[in-house]
Amino acid sequence: MANEFTAVIERDGDWFIAYSPEVPGANGQGKTKEEAIQSLSEAIALILKDRREDGLRGAPPDAILEKVAIK
Repeated sequence: MANEFTAVIERDGDWFIAYSPEVPGANGQGKTKEEAIQSLSEAIALILKDRREDGLRGAPPDAILEKVAIK
């Protein structure tokens, strides 16, 4: 899934803390800004994967499932 999300990055002492307002619960941290962004990216991917799996549990077995690309 390719998409872009906003990363809000704050400094907390020696750490960088990042979160995405578009994906509640997604946050990351690192000793560098790049590490925090990578950590946030991994958190977003895990949350979206979990939400997709959770959402598909209710789909009827005979439903047609298609992918929708966002550009």
